[in-house]
Amino acid sequence: MSKLVITAAVTGSVHTPSLSPYLPVTPAEIAADAVKAVRAGAALVHVHARDPQTGKPSADPKLYEEIVRRISAETDAPICITTGGSKEMTVAERARSVMLLKPELASLNTGSMNFALHPLAAKIKEPKFDWEIPFLEATEDWIFPNTFKTLREFATFMAEARTKPELEVYDAGMLGNIQFLIGTGVLTPPVHVQFVLGILGGMPATVGNLVFLYESACRMLGEKTFTWSLSAAGRAQLPMMATAMGMGGNVRVGLEDNLYLAPKQLAKSSAEQVERVVAIAQALSIPVATPAEARQILGLKGADAVGWTTAAAPTA
Repeated sequence: MSKLVITAAVTGSVHTPSLSPYLPVTPAEIAADAVKAVRAGAALVHVHARDPQTGKPSADPKLYEEIVRRISAETDAPICITTGGSKEMTVAERARSVMLLKPELASLNTGSMNFALHPLAAKIKEPKFDWEIPFLEATEDWIFPNTFKTLREFATFMAEARTKPELEVYDAGMLGNIQFLIGTGVLTPPVHVQFVLGILGGMPATVGNLVFLYESACRMLGEKTFTWSLSAAGRAQLPMMATAMGMGGNVRVGLEDNLYLAPKQLAKSSAEQVERVVAIAQALSIPVATPAEARQILGLKGADAVGWTTAAAPTA
């Protein structure tokens, strides 16, 4: 069995500050949460940026640069920068920070979908910021756009930057999109696939759905042409992580995907969830990969080839 690569997704653009006081918002908070997660056992870090004043998802490359420089100054973990962004960002804005910073890994969402967050609005009784409830409610009428044109464009600039695409799969049809992109030469195997389950509008986070997606990927892409990981949103997170580990996959946890450590118990950091996953791996006798081993497993270019330096990382 290959070593387990654990990714920590520390803030995302799904949850809003009123849903948890522990959700990191500023670049310093986001980076600190990521560093704690790496020290707890995460080999990779997945980052989004937020407006430091309001906590609203942001596409500002300066914020991303500050975040990644802070993380790189304290860890050797590869960093994955999102191209998912949020509903209020254009496709160009979603791509900008990856194009400028050239990380080792970047998310590439492999199809359009209804990405619905509106049920979360009912959980907020006293919002900290006036944007939160309208932001969430508006997703009832929103399609997350990822066309074949944008998939080709994103994959092309990632190839030029030697940034490995992390191919986000929310539903079975997206595997067909990946197969097409490989067949037309837009993507070159081996590819890295992340199954994202539990988002309203995508496939629910169940064992049956994960097994179906994995077996479908083996048939359609070729069993030896991809590595894979699982992200499961909400309460299914930790049970589904155990399932993925048993199947030989890698896992992603963090406050982007789930704000809780246990029922009615908010996680105080992404590191707490990483610690739980490490404990599960130890119980299953599955070795956990270091950042250096994760680079080898996923075929990443190395920290010396990214588009930022750590020499002048900002101080708190």
